[in-house]
Amino acid sequence: MTTRPRIGITTGYNNGQQQVDIHYIRAIEAAGGLPLIAPMLESPQAAADFAALLDGLVITGGPGITQGLIGDLPPDLPPTDPARVAADTRLFQVFTARPVLGICYGMQFINAQAGGTIYADVMAQQPGTLTHSAGRGGTEHPVTFMEGSRLRRLLGENLPVNTYHIQAIAETGSGLRAVGFAPDGVIEAIESDDGRLVGVQFHPERFYERARPLFEDFVARCRH
Repeated sequence: MTTRPRIGITTGYNNGQQQVDIHYIRAIEAAGGLPLIAPMLESPQAAADFAALLDGLVITGGPGITQGLIGDLPPDLPPTDPARVAADTRLFQVFTARPVLGICYGMQFINAQAGGTIYADVMAQQPGTLTHSAGRGGTEHPVTFMEGSRLRRLLGENLPVNTYHIQAIAETGSGLRAVGFAPDGVIEAIESDDGRLVGVQFHPERFYERARPLFEDFVARCRH
């Protein structure tokens, strides 16, 4: 019997409550992983001890990134609670050898940790940008993946995706490269040079059947 790799899943944080969307749990379970909710730990040692239990990590979506920010957050995007940012940072910084999947906020978080920059409101800052926020009327659009990327091998050249973001990557951080783009040029996916880190701007857990290869590949890499 094959043991399921243990995948940590970060959470949102609101009014003293950690919260996680069930879609993340279902996607990791369906792909063969064992989802473990990541507690928001306050000490680096506790974060390291928890990280030692894990084979992989998913950094989930959330509110506005403030690290590496270009411009000011718009009124319809609150900043991420500093307590979550601190907990995510502690865990990510000690999780240095195993696969990480960043989703929406999670992709931007990975980029900011690597020294990259983030547009506070890409629609306002980059003329001609599509509406990428469903809350502002954004709808599904295609993403084109670069030849030679892991995501192109897994998901094909083009994939229709949902869109729930106001921010967007401006410049990729050290060791990262942009591998997926919306029709307007907005960065929709990143990969690290060593293949350990993968980030997507869309929410693949919400269309699991189309995104199944992404999750199955991630869980498979966590087994090694």
